[in-house]
Amino acid sequence: MRKINLFIAMSLDGYIADNNGGVDWLHGQGDDENIDVYSEFIKDIDTILMGWNTYHQIVTELSPTEWIYGNLTTYVITHNKCDSSEQIRFTNENPANLLKKLKAETGKDIWICGGANLIQQLITENLIDKYYISVIPTILGKGIRLFENAEDEIKLKLCKTQTYNGITDLVYVRR
Repeated sequence: MRKINLFIAMSLDGYIADNNGGVDWLHGQGDDENIDVYSEFIKDIDTILMGWNTYHQIVTELSPTEWIYGNLTTYVITHNKCDSSEQIRFTNENPANLLKKLKAETGKDIWICGGANLIQQLITENLIDKYYISVIPTILGKGIRLFENAEDEIKLKLCKTQTYNGITDLVYVRR
């Protein structure tokens, strides 16, 4: 069965974006040492789930000229009326229900790309199998929190850590 993976970066104090939704702080401490964790992670993924704000930020700010996830099927959770394509499917389906259906289908793993509202819904339903969290050496002080008001405790098991350029990657699985 397919696994559901959260792969995301957060500030040391737990934010995934600043107050304006900005992510220009997502970099290390300036060392030349970098590891391409994304390329390794994406090998096992064929489906992405993201919220509207994440999608909109990608197509208007981060990569406005090219859809950077071209070879993956992306589901965008939104109430906006948009025309779907083969690669990008817009839906207002309940994210938990959609994920349960996708998980039962054949394929590689599923990546929860963002944003915070979507992630919170999936955490509440305890649907995330693996948490890949890169802690960025920055304290934002305020912004959009990754983990906000979880209703129930979710016990995790640490299965991997690595550090590079001041960034610490933490990989957890549900126990």
